[in-house]
Amino acid sequence: MIAPDVLLHGYRLGIFPMAMDDGAIEWFSPNPRAILPLGSFHIPRGLRQALRKRLFEIRINTAFRAVIEACAERESTWINDEIAKSYVQLHELGHAHSVEAWRGGELAGGLYGVSVGGAFFGESMFHRETDASKFALCALVDRLGERGFTLLDTQWQTEHLRQFGVVEIPRHHYLRLLARAAQLPCTFA
Repeated sequence: MIAPDVLLHGYRLGIFPMAMDDGAIEWFSPNPRAILPLGSFHIPRGLRQALRKRLFEIRINTAFRAVIEACAERESTWINDEIAKSYVQLHELGHAHSVEAWRGGELAGGLYGVSVGGAFFGESMFHRETDASKFALCALVDRLGERGFTLLDTQWQTEHLRQFGVVEIPRHHYLRLLARAAQLPCTFA
């Protein structure tokens, strides 16, 4: 298991761990780095319509372990048992969080990540129902804005995230943003 202080120190330095196929843990700091600028978060039109229907109940930190397990349930994953246990421990210490979309008492989708000061590092998301993870992402962005966070790190840009306004920036610029954000007295939970 990765010690919580090692994980948090890594995030403050702009690095994060991933499990490789052979089980080894490696640390990454992509260049360019993908972030979702909170002030220009874009909600696609179809999702805006779905949000108005309130299809899912959003909960925070009520099923962290279930969220990380669901995120790991895919053919190729960077979340092995050591990573999962490490983040569950980080959650128990108040540094890792889940945003969950529920319907009919069932976990339909969600995401988890790590907060350090005013920076939130999105780690992974999943869905069992259409738009469930997107509802969770929208709730995350709202929560971060309400609580004064200034940085939402998505690590890499994907087609899925691009629709929400994710951009890539050079590592040196990212590290400046991170240094400022990490000093903010923000709390997620």
